[in-house]
Amino acid sequence: MLTCIDIRPGSVADIGAIDIIMNDAFDPRYGEAWTTGQCLAIVALPGIWLTVAEVDGQAAGFALCRATADEAELLLLATRPALRRRGIGNALLRTIVHDCKTRGVTKLHLEVRAGNRAIELYRNAGFAKVGERRGYYRGQSGQVFDALTFCRNIG
Repeated sequence: MLTCIDIRPGSVADIGAIDIIMNDAFDPRYGEAWTTGQCLAIVALPGIWLTVAEVDGQAAGFALCRATADEAELLLLATRPALRRRGIGNALLRTIVHDCKTRGVTKLHLEVRAGNRAIELYRNAGFAKVGERRGYYRGQSGQVFDALTFCRNIG
């Protein structure tokens, strides 16, 4: 596990680094990555927050969340593939849960592609499967993949 993970709020200035991480982390076969334009557009909206994890001063992972009323959704979470399984995802999730508490959020939702290895991370962080969206993701080849929806109570 890495010992020096710095977590900080992100901003529009981080989108370039986020784009690089996302393109490295999300396999294009599954159609999960967002475009730079999508990230730029959503970061400017109310209720959205970006969290960046750094290792040795370099962006190593990020999380993008949206809160509405007393619920929130983890929209994206990614770490550089070379740094996976070293605590970055856990550190980001702990920070997001803390942020949710300070925002008065009582439930945190997320969706993840069926078969994604991150499911273990989410389950270990207290998320439980609550639903499934058949054929939600469309990969480069046109193949479709199911999405699983998870939820965690905050508090």
